Amino acid sequence: MAETSSILLGAGCFWCVEAVYTSLRGVISANPGYAGGDVPNPSYEAVCTGQTGHAEVVNVLFDPAEISLHDILRVFFTTHDPTQLNRQGNDVGTQYRSVIFGTEEQKQTAYEVLNEITQQGLWPNDIVTSIENAATFWPAEAKHLDYFARNPQTAYCAAVVAPKVAKARKLYRDRLKSPDPA
Repeated sequence: MAETSSILLGAGCFWCVEAVYTSLRGVISANPGYAGGDVPNPSYEAVCTGQTGHAEVVNVLFDPAEISLHDILRVFFTTHDPTQLNRQGNDVGTQYRSVIFGTEEQKQTAYEVLNEITQQGLWPNDIVTSIENAATFWPAEAKHLDYFARNPQTAYCAAVVAPKVAKARKLYRDRLKSPDPA
């Protein structure tokens, strides 16, 4: 198997992030979970209280020969609002913060992409994404895996996840695993 790399990305609800990344060529898997907190093996319910310190994240496993970390991070910064502190839309709390957990090299790339996005003026407000050291990843419960794919008609998925996925497919059509139906 080719060399792989992974990075933990928090951009609000992990259902959105997982759905965006699983459609990209070069992404092997995008698994929801939790990182950055103080409680070992937290549950979804505990994380939702905001008391564990964890963020909802996705562990993105990718083939750098097919998709670069730079491109993974560009998708990150353009498919959620990185200017919202501790929230994404109506999802409010530190568990929904915009955060990248990575190695020193990954953090350097994240700062480079953040600077590019800032210089391009893609967001009218300052980016508040936290770029942090690699953290322990705690996988989410099985019911959260492929949530959007399994539940596209739920109100949350239709109102929140589907528009983010549609935006990503439009912006990154040339990077999709399979052609996006027009």
